[in-house]
Amino acid sequence: MASGVIKCKAAVAWEAGKPLSIEEVEVAPPKAHEVRIKIVATALCHTDAYTLSGADPEGCFPVILGHEGAGIVESVGEGVTKVKPGDTVIPLYIPQCGECKYCKNPKTNLCQKIRVTQGKGLMPDGTIRFTCKGKQIYHFMGTSTFSEYTVVADISVAKIDPAAPFDKVCLLGCGVSTGYGAAVNTAKVEPGSTCAVFGLGGVGLATVMGCKAAGASRIIGIDINKNTYAKAKEFGAAECISPQDFEKPIQEVLVEMTDGGVDYSFECIGNVGVMRAALEACHKGWGVSVIVGVAAAGQEISTRPFQLVTGRTWKGTAFGGWKSVDSVPKLVNDYMAKKIKVDEFVTHTLPFDKINEAFDLLHKGKSIRTVLKF
Repeated sequence: MASGVIKCKAAVAWEAGKPLSIEEVEVAPPKAHEVRIKIVATALCHTDAYTLSGADPEGCFPVILGHEGAGIVESVGEGVTKVKPGDTVIPLYIPQCGECKYCKNPKTNLCQKIRVTQGKGLMPDGTIRFTCKGKQIYHFMGTSTFSEYTVVADISVAKIDPAAPFDKVCLLGCGVSTGYGAAVNTAKVEPGSTCAVFGLGGVGLATVMGCKAAGASRIIGIDINKNTYAKAKEFGAAECISPQDFEKPIQEVLVEMTDGGVDYSFECIGNVGVMRAALEACHKGWGVSVIVGVAAAGQEISTRPFQLVTGRTWKGTAFGGWKSVDSVPKLVNDYMAKKIKVDEFVTHTLPFDKINEAFDLLHKGKSIRTVLKF
C-alpha cells in the first residue's frame, strides 16, 4: 500500500515561454486506482515544447511536463490489481480502460475514460498530486514524466519486460510507437508500395521504419533539414528531398517522381500546408495520406474536394493506433527481439538537471531524441 508524501526533484514549468526550473516537489501518495512511479528515464518530444511555448489551448501552468518515460512502480492505491510495487512500467498518455465504448471498439485506440480531467491537468478525481513551494502544480497528459516520482491513473500504465533498458524503451511511450503505428496500423502499408514521409524527426523516422517493416519498396523522405537524411536512409528511405530545392510545389515533384503519386504519404510535422501537399502527392484512385503531426490550435486543413472524389483518402492517427495497455508491452518485446529499432533514435543522453539544454537541442534541430536520466 501507499506510503506518505515523497520529496523529489522535478522540472517545473512555472509559466509559458520560460525555461523549466529544477525544483524540489512533494508528490502525494496514490489514491484509489492510482499508481506512483519512480521515473528512471524520460525523453523530450515536440509536444512538450509546444505546450511550454504557450500555444497549446489545453496548457495549464504551473505544470510538470513530460510524456515519454519509463520507470518502476513505487506504490499503488486501493483497488489497483494490474501492477504492483517493483514492476517495470511505461506511463501512457492515451490510457486503455477496457470498458468504455472506445476501448470496446477495435477501430480506435482513443480511450475516453479520463479524457476530461486529463485535459485539465488533473487526476481522475479532479485533484492534484504535486505541490511545490506551497503551490499546486498541474499534471500533463496524465503522465508528467519530468519528475523523479509521478502519479498516474492505473489505466495509464503498461507493465513491461523488467530486462528492458529504461533509457531506450521510454521512447515507446510516444514518438517511436506513434510513427511506427501510423504506417503499420493506420495506413496499413502494403508490400511493394511507394511511400512519402514528410518531416524526418523522431516520429518521421519511426514512420519510415514502419513503412520498411510493412514491405514498402520505395520510401521517399522529405525535409528542409538535410542533416536528417543520413539517418532516414539508415531507417530505410531510398532517397530524401527538400522542397527548397525545387521551383514547383513538392506534391508536383513527387507525382512526377512516382509516375502519378505515392501509394501512402505521412505528415509528421504538424503544418497544415504540408498536410495538403502530402494528400496531393498521393496517387489518384487509391492514395492514402495520414496526418501524424499535431497542428497548432485553431488551424484548418484545406484541399479541393476533387482530390477525394477521385479516390484519395485522408486519415489521422494518435499514438499510431495502438491500444496502449495491450500494445506497449508487445512493442517492448519486439524491441528486445530486435524486430524494431529504438536505440538509433537516441542522439543525446543527459542528466536530468540539463533538461533545458535538451530543449535547446530540440529547437535547433540538432537532436532526434534526447534522453534524460535521473
